[in-house]
Amino acid sequence: MTARKQLDRLYNLLTRRVVYHSLFWMVLFAVMLWEAFQSGVNWRIGVSSELVSLFFYAVLVYVNLFYLIPNYLARKQFTYFSLVLASSAVLAPIKVLVLYLVLSGQPEFQSELVAKQGYVFMGNVLIMLLSTTLRVIMDWWRYQAEKQTLLTQSMQSELRFLRSQINPHFLFNTLNNLYALTLKKDNKAPEIVLKLSEIMRYMLYECNEKRVYLSKEIQYMQNYLDLERLRQPAGAEVSALVEGSISDQMIAPLLLVPFLENAFKHGLNHHLEGGGYVRVHIMVAGDDMEFQISNSKTNSFPRQEHPRSGGIGLVNVRQRLQILYPKQHELHTEDSPNDYTVTLSLNLKG
Repeated sequence: MTARKQLDRLYNLLTRRVVYHSLFWMVLFAVMLWEAFQSGVNWRIGVSSELVSLFFYAVLVYVNLFYLIPNYLARKQFTYFSLVLASSAVLAPIKVLVLYLVLSGQPEFQSELVAKQGYVFMGNVLIMLLSTTLRVIMDWWRYQAEKQTLLTQSMQSELRFLRSQINPHFLFNTLNNLYALTLKKDNKAPEIVLKLSEIMRYMLYECNEKRVYLSKEIQYMQNYLDLERLRQPAGAEVSALVEGSISDQMIAPLLLVPFLENAFKHGLNHHLEGGGYVRVHIMVAGDDMEFQISNSKTNSFPRQEHPRSGGIGLVNVRQRLQILYPKQHELHTEDSPNDYTVTLSLNLKG
Protein backbone atom coordinates (compact mmCIF):
# COMPACT_ATOMS: atom_id res chain seq x y z
CA MET A 1 0.00 0.00 0.00
CA THR A 2 1.44 3.37 -1.00
CA ALA A 3 2.09 6.13 1.51
CA ARG A 4 -0.56 8.24 -0.23
CA LYS A 5 -3.23 5.59 0.31
CA GLN A 6 -2.20 5.19 3.95
CA LEU A 7 -2.50 8.95 4.50
CA ASP A 8 -5.91 8.96 2.81
CA ARG A 9 -7.11 6.15 5.08
CA LEU A 10 -5.80 7.96 8.16
CA TYR A 11 -7.48 11.20 7.02
CA ASN A 12 -10.81 9.42 6.44
CA LEU A 13 -10.55 7.83 9.89
CA LEU A 14 -9.72 11.06 11.73
CA THR A 15 -12.51 13.01 10.03
CA ARG A 16 -15.19 10.66 11.33
CA ARG A 17 -17.21 12.42 14.00
CA VAL A 18 -17.04 9.63 16.56
CA VAL A 19 -13.26 9.45 16.19
CA TYR A 20 -12.38 13.12 16.57
CA HIS A 21 -14.93 13.57 19.38
CA SER A 22 -13.39 10.63 21.24
CA LEU A 23 -9.89 12.01 20.73
CA PHE A 24 -11.00 15.42 22.03
CA TRP A 25 -12.41 13.98 25.26
CA MET A 26 -9.42 11.71 25.83
CA VAL A 27 -6.97 14.58 25.42
CA LEU A 28 -9.06 16.83 27.67
CA PHE A 29 -9.34 14.12 30.33
CA ALA A 30 -5.57 13.55 30.26
CA VAL A 31 -4.92 17.28 30.73
CA MET A 32 -7.43 17.47 33.61
CA LEU A 33 -5.84 14.44 35.33
CA TRP A 34 -2.38 15.92 35.00
CA GLU A 35 -3.55 19.17 36.64
CA ALA A 36 -5.33 17.24 39.43
CA PHE A 37 -2.25 15.18 40.27
CA GLN A 38 -0.14 18.35 40.28
CA SER A 39 -2.32 19.60 43.18
CA GLY A 40 -1.43 16.56 45.31
CA VAL A 41 -4.75 14.68 45.27
CA ASN A 42 -4.51 10.87 45.33
CA TRP A 43 -5.19 8.97 42.14
CA ARG A 44 -8.59 7.55 43.18
CA ILE A 45 -10.03 10.92 44.18
CA GLY A 46 -8.38 12.56 41.16
CA VAL A 47 -9.82 10.14 38.62
CA SER A 48 -13.29 10.23 40.23
CA SER A 49 -13.49 14.03 40.44
CA GLU A 50 -12.21 14.56 36.91
CA LEU A 51 -14.67 12.01 35.53
CA VAL A 52 -17.45 14.01 37.17
CA SER A 53 -16.09 17.22 35.64
CA LEU A 54 -15.79 15.51 32.26
CA PHE A 55 -19.42 14.36 32.47
CA PHE A 56 -20.72 17.88 33.15
CA TYR A 57 -18.50 19.30 30.39
CA ALA A 58 -19.92 16.70 27.98
CA VAL A 59 -23.49 17.64 28.92
CA LEU A 60 -22.78 21.32 28.26
CA VAL A 61 -20.89 20.67 25.03
CA TYR A 62 -23.54 18.43 23.47
CA VAL A 63 -26.40 20.70 24.54
CA ASN A 64 -24.44 23.45 22.83
CA LEU A 65 -23.65 21.46 19.68
CA PHE A 66 -27.02 19.83 19.11
CA TYR A 67 -29.41 22.49 20.40
CA LEU A 68 -28.02 25.94 21.06
CA ILE A 69 -25.78 26.35 17.99
CA PRO A 70 -28.27 25.05 15.37
CA ASN A 71 -31.18 27.06 16.78
CA TYR A 72 -29.66 30.33 17.94
CA LEU A 73 -26.06 31.03 16.91
CA ALA A 74 -26.68 32.15 13.32
CA ARG A 75 -29.84 34.20 13.85
CA LYS A 76 -30.08 35.17 17.52
CA GLN A 77 -26.58 35.71 18.85
CA PHE A 78 -27.69 37.61 21.97
CA THR A 79 -30.12 34.82 22.89
CA TYR A 80 -27.42 32.25 22.19
CA PHE A 81 -24.83 33.80 24.51
CA SER A 82 -27.49 34.37 27.16
CA LEU A 83 -28.37 30.66 27.07
CA VAL A 84 -24.69 29.71 27.25
CA LEU A 85 -24.33 31.76 30.43
CA ALA A 86 -27.59 30.41 31.86
CA SER A 87 -26.66 26.78 31.15
CA SER A 88 -23.25 27.28 32.74
CA ALA A 89 -24.81 28.95 35.79
CA VAL A 90 -27.44 26.23 36.30
CA LEU A 91 -24.97 23.35 36.11
CA ALA A 92 -22.22 25.00 38.13
CA PRO A 93 -23.78 24.49 41.63
CA ILE A 94 -24.92 20.96 40.72
CA LYS A 95 -21.40 20.13 39.64
CA VAL A 96 -19.96 21.66 42.82
CA LEU A 97 -22.35 19.59 44.96
CA VAL A 98 -21.44 16.31 43.24
CA LEU A 99 -17.72 17.09 43.45
CA TYR A 100 -18.13 18.00 47.14
CA LEU A 101 -19.55 14.53 47.76
CA VAL A 102 -16.82 12.86 45.72
CA LEU A 103 -14.18 14.70 47.76
CA SER A 104 -15.63 13.37 51.01
CA GLY A 105 -12.81 12.87 53.48
CA GLN A 106 -10.73 15.60 51.86
CA PRO A 107 -11.83 18.73 53.80
CA GLU A 108 -9.06 20.91 52.41
CA PHE A 109 -10.13 20.17 48.83
CA GLN A 110 -13.80 20.60 49.75
CA SER A 111 -13.10 24.04 51.22
CA GLU A 112 -11.10 25.04 48.17
CA LEU A 113 -13.91 23.83 45.89
CA VAL A 114 -16.55 25.90 47.72
CA ALA A 115 -14.31 28.96 47.67
CA LYS A 116 -13.76 28.67 43.91
CA GLN A 117 -17.30 28.10 42.68
CA GLY A 118 -16.86 31.06 40.36
CA TYR A 119 -14.06 29.20 38.59
CA VAL A 120 -16.39 26.25 38.03
CA PHE A 121 -18.86 28.59 36.34
CA MET A 122 -16.11 30.16 34.20
CA GLY A 123 -14.83 26.71 33.26
CA ASN A 124 -18.32 25.78 32.06
CA VAL A 125 -18.52 28.93 29.94
CA LEU A 126 -15.07 28.42 28.47
CA ILE A 127 -15.71 24.77 27.50
CA MET A 128 -18.94 25.79 25.76
CA LEU A 129 -17.25 28.62 23.87
CA LEU A 130 -14.38 26.31 22.93
CA SER A 131 -16.85 23.80 21.48
CA THR A 132 -18.54 26.64 19.58
CA THR A 133 -15.21 27.75 18.12
CA LEU A 134 -14.31 24.22 17.06
CA ARG A 135 -17.79 23.72 15.55
CA VAL A 136 -17.50 26.91 13.51
CA ILE A 137 -14.04 25.90 12.29
CA MET A 138 -15.24 22.39 11.34
CA ASP A 139 -18.32 23.75 9.56
CA TRP A 140 -16.18 26.21 7.62
CA TRP A 141 -13.74 23.45 6.71
CA ARG A 142 -16.56 21.17 5.54
CA TYR A 143 -18.06 23.99 3.51
CA GLN A 144 -14.73 24.65 1.79
CA ALA A 145 -14.22 20.93 1.12
CA GLU A 146 -17.73 20.55 -0.30
CA LYS A 147 -17.31 23.69 -2.39
CA GLN A 148 -14.04 22.39 -3.82
CA THR A 149 -15.62 19.00 -4.50
CA LEU A 150 -18.52 20.62 -6.35
CA LEU A 151 -16.15 22.79 -8.38
CA THR A 152 -14.03 19.77 -9.25
CA GLN A 153 -17.09 17.75 -10.24
CA SER A 154 -18.36 20.63 -12.35
CA MET A 155 -14.99 20.96 -14.05
CA GLN A 156 -14.86 17.21 -14.72
CA SER A 157 -18.38 17.31 -16.16
CA GLU A 158 -17.41 20.17 -18.45
CA LEU A 159 -14.33 18.26 -19.58
CA ARG A 160 -16.40 15.12 -20.24
CA PHE A 161 -18.80 17.26 -22.24
CA LEU A 162 -15.93 18.69 -24.28
CA ARG A 163 -14.50 15.24 -24.94
CA SER A 164 -17.83 13.85 -26.05
CA GLN A 165 -18.75 16.86 -28.16
CA ILE A 166 -17.69 17.00 -31.77
CA ASN A 167 -19.54 19.90 -33.36
CA PRO A 168 -22.08 18.24 -35.68
CA HIS A 169 -21.77 20.98 -38.32
CA PHE A 170 -18.01 20.67 -38.25
CA LEU A 171 -18.20 16.89 -38.60
CA PHE A 172 -20.94 17.01 -41.26
CA ASN A 173 -19.03 19.48 -43.43
CA THR A 174 -15.78 17.59 -43.01
CA LEU A 175 -17.42 14.34 -44.13
CA ASN A 176 -19.08 16.11 -47.08
CA ASN A 177 -15.75 17.52 -48.17
CA LEU A 178 -14.15 14.13 -47.68
CA TYR A 179 -16.87 12.54 -49.84
CA ALA A 180 -16.33 15.10 -52.59
CA LEU A 181 -12.58 14.52 -52.55
CA THR A 182 -13.12 10.78 -52.61
CA LEU A 183 -15.31 11.07 -55.74
CA LYS A 184 -12.56 13.07 -57.40
CA LYS A 185 -9.98 10.59 -56.07
CA ASP A 186 -8.10 13.52 -54.59
CA ASN A 187 -4.87 12.59 -52.78
CA LYS A 188 -5.93 14.77 -49.83
CA ALA A 189 -8.68 12.34 -48.82
CA PRO A 190 -6.45 9.95 -46.80
CA GLU A 191 -4.86 12.91 -45.01
CA ILE A 192 -8.29 14.24 -44.03
CA VAL A 193 -9.33 10.84 -42.71
CA LEU A 194 -6.13 10.71 -40.66
CA LYS A 195 -6.64 14.21 -39.20
CA LEU A 196 -10.27 13.50 -38.31
CA SER A 197 -9.23 10.22 -36.70
CA GLU A 198 -6.53 11.98 -34.67
CA ILE A 199 -9.02 14.61 -33.46
CA MET A 200 -11.53 12.00 -32.34
CA ARG A 201 -8.89 9.80 -30.68
CA TYR A 202 -7.42 12.76 -28.79
CA MET A 203 -10.80 13.97 -27.55
CA LEU A 204 -12.12 10.56 -26.58
CA TYR A 205 -9.05 8.74 -25.26
CA GLU A 206 -6.07 10.99 -24.58
CA CYS A 207 -7.80 13.67 -22.47
CA ASN A 208 -8.55 11.53 -19.42
CA GLU A 209 -5.60 12.92 -17.44
CA LYS A 210 -5.50 16.22 -15.58
CA ARG A 211 -2.63 17.36 -17.81
CA VAL A 212 -1.55 16.45 -21.34
CA TYR A 213 1.54 17.37 -23.30
CA LEU A 214 1.32 20.84 -24.79
CA SER A 215 2.63 19.45 -28.07
CA LYS A 216 -0.41 17.14 -28.33
CA GLU A 217 -2.82 19.96 -27.52
CA ILE A 218 -1.25 22.12 -30.23
CA GLN A 219 -1.32 19.23 -32.71
CA TYR A 220 -5.03 18.81 -31.98
CA MET A 221 -5.59 22.51 -32.68
CA GLN A 222 -3.64 22.31 -35.93
CA ASN A 223 -5.69 19.32 -37.08
CA TYR A 224 -8.85 21.21 -36.17
CA LEU A 225 -7.76 24.25 -38.18
CA ASP A 226 -6.70 22.09 -41.15
CA LEU A 227 -10.16 20.57 -41.34
CA GLU A 228 -11.84 23.95 -40.94
CA ARG A 229 -9.89 25.24 -43.94
CA LEU A 230 -11.60 22.63 -46.11
CA ARG A 231 -15.08 23.96 -45.49
CA GLN A 232 -14.34 27.68 -45.65
CA PRO A 233 -15.01 29.61 -48.87
CA ALA A 234 -12.21 30.73 -51.15
CA GLY A 235 -10.36 33.74 -49.79
CA ALA A 236 -10.85 32.85 -46.14
CA GLU A 237 -7.70 32.92 -44.05
CA VAL A 238 -7.09 30.29 -41.36
CA SER A 239 -3.57 30.54 -39.96
CA ALA A 240 -1.62 29.28 -36.97
CA LEU A 241 1.83 30.36 -35.87
CA VAL A 242 3.69 28.62 -33.06
CA GLU A 243 6.87 30.20 -31.69
CA GLY A 244 9.22 28.94 -29.01
CA SER A 245 10.48 25.60 -27.80
CA ILE A 246 7.93 22.94 -26.91
CA SER A 247 9.47 20.04 -25.03
CA ASP A 248 7.80 18.45 -22.01
CA GLN A 249 5.39 21.23 -20.95
CA MET A 250 1.96 20.09 -19.79
CA ILE A 251 -1.44 21.78 -20.04
CA ALA A 252 -5.01 21.04 -19.00
CA PRO A 253 -6.68 19.18 -21.89
CA LEU A 254 -9.04 20.99 -24.25
CA LEU A 255 -8.52 24.25 -22.41
CA LEU A 256 -8.28 26.25 -25.64
CA VAL A 257 -11.05 24.50 -27.61
CA PRO A 258 -13.83 27.01 -26.75
CA PHE A 259 -11.76 29.85 -28.20
CA LEU A 260 -11.43 28.00 -31.51
CA GLU A 261 -15.15 27.27 -31.56
CA ASN A 262 -16.01 30.90 -30.80
CA ALA A 263 -13.75 32.22 -33.55
CA PHE A 264 -15.47 30.17 -36.23
CA LYS A 265 -19.00 30.24 -34.88
CA HIS A 266 -19.17 34.00 -34.45
CA GLY A 267 -16.60 35.02 -37.02
CA LEU A 268 -15.51 33.16 -40.10
CA ASN A 269 -18.69 31.09 -40.49
CA HIS A 270 -20.62 34.32 -41.20
CA HIS A 271 -18.38 35.29 -44.12
CA LEU A 272 -20.33 33.43 -46.77
CA GLU A 273 -18.41 35.01 -49.63
CA GLY A 274 -14.96 34.65 -48.14
CA GLY A 275 -12.55 37.32 -47.05
CA GLY A 276 -12.69 36.66 -43.31
CA TYR A 277 -9.98 35.26 -41.11
CA VAL A 278 -9.10 33.30 -37.98
CA ARG A 279 -5.52 33.80 -36.81
CA VAL A 280 -3.93 31.83 -34.00
CA HIS A 281 -0.60 32.81 -32.48
CA ILE A 282 1.07 30.75 -29.74
CA MET A 283 4.29 31.85 -28.08
CA VAL A 284 6.06 29.52 -25.64
CA ALA A 285 8.99 30.51 -23.43
CA GLY A 286 9.87 27.87 -20.87
CA ASP A 287 6.77 27.32 -18.74
CA ASP A 288 5.09 30.52 -19.94
CA MET A 289 2.68 30.46 -22.85
CA GLU A 290 0.75 33.21 -24.57
CA PHE A 291 -2.18 32.14 -26.72
CA GLN A 292 -3.87 34.67 -28.97
CA ILE A 293 -6.72 34.13 -31.38
CA SER A 294 -8.37 36.77 -33.57
CA ASN A 295 -11.37 36.45 -35.84
CA SER A 296 -12.93 38.89 -38.24
CA LYS A 297 -16.53 40.00 -37.85
CA THR A 298 -19.18 40.76 -40.43
CA ASN A 299 -22.34 42.83 -40.50
CA SER A 300 -24.16 40.22 -42.55
CA PHE A 301 -25.61 38.56 -39.45
CA PRO A 302 -26.70 39.81 -36.01
CA ARG A 303 -23.76 39.67 -33.68
CA GLN A 304 -23.89 37.57 -30.56
CA GLU A 305 -21.97 37.99 -27.38
CA HIS A 306 -18.94 35.71 -27.30
CA PRO A 307 -19.30 34.65 -23.64
CA ARG A 308 -22.49 32.72 -24.47
CA SER A 309 -20.91 30.70 -27.26
CA GLY A 310 -18.72 27.78 -28.10
CA GLY A 311 -18.89 24.65 -26.01
CA ILE A 312 -18.69 25.54 -22.33
CA GLY A 313 -18.53 29.25 -23.18
CA LEU A 314 -16.06 31.94 -22.25
CA VAL A 315 -17.61 32.43 -18.82
CA ASN A 316 -17.00 28.80 -17.89
CA VAL A 317 -13.51 28.92 -19.40
CA ARG A 318 -12.71 31.70 -16.93
CA GLN A 319 -14.02 29.55 -14.10
CA ARG A 320 -11.97 26.58 -15.24
CA LEU A 321 -8.86 28.74 -15.41
CA GLN A 322 -9.53 29.99 -11.87
CA ILE A 323 -9.69 26.40 -10.63
CA LEU A 324 -6.76 24.98 -12.59
CA TYR A 325 -4.44 27.98 -12.75
CA PRO A 326 -5.23 30.32 -9.83
CA LYS A 327 -3.08 33.45 -10.00
CA GLN A 328 -1.17 31.85 -12.87
CA HIS A 329 -3.09 33.28 -15.81
CA GLU A 330 -4.35 36.46 -17.41
CA LEU A 331 -7.24 36.45 -19.86
CA HIS A 332 -8.09 39.53 -21.91
CA THR A 333 -10.61 40.10 -24.69
CA GLU A 334 -10.79 42.93 -27.18
CA ASP A 335 -13.99 43.50 -29.12
CA SER A 336 -13.70 46.01 -31.95
CA PRO A 337 -16.17 46.69 -34.79
CA ASN A 338 -14.21 44.51 -37.22
CA ASP A 339 -12.65 41.79 -35.15
CA TYR A 340 -12.57 39.99 -31.83
CA THR A 341 -9.34 39.01 -30.05
CA VAL A 342 -8.70 36.78 -27.06
CA THR A 343 -5.28 36.78 -25.36
CA LEU A 344 -4.44 34.21 -22.69
CA SER A 345 -1.17 34.37 -20.77
CA LEU A 346 -0.59 31.17 -18.85
CA ASN A 347 2.07 29.77 -16.56
CA LEU A 348 1.98 26.05 -17.34
CA LYS A 349 3.39 25.12 -13.94
CA GLY A 350 0.26 26.48 -12.26
